[in-house]
Amino acid sequence: MSASASDEGTKGLSVFVVEDEALVALNLEDMLAELGCTIIGPVMRLDRAEQMLADGIDADVAILDVNVAGQMVFPFARRLAENGVPIVFATGYGRAGLPEDLHDMPILQKPYTMDDVALGLRSAVSNKSA
Repeated sequence: MSASASDEGTKGLSVFVVEDEALVALNLEDMLAELGCTIIGPVMRLDRAEQMLADGIDADVAILDVNVAGQMVFPFARRLAENGVPIVFATGYGRAGLPEDLHDMPILQKPYTMDDVALGLRSAVSNKSA
């Protein structure tokens, strides 16, 4: 998939990134920039992500690492979803690593490609509008 085909449906999206591994976060930032997204973060700690949510984060979609510095992200993810922010989970655990109530959320299976990111973002945003 070419970059122009990849960014169809992602260009202009504001993406909140929660990822505690610096190299993974930098790689994801590069992918999102190439897809034409605006990046919020990356945030490497859940307490900082919680503060940003409390301050009124303005994101079209979020990409959340499932395990952030030893803490599972699911309670935070539910709060984001309650605030109308679609979620894509980034995980090495696969769908089986998600609680059952979150199984309908798109996942990025680590390691992922830019095409995977584009597909996950489009899926999350289309689920919101469905």
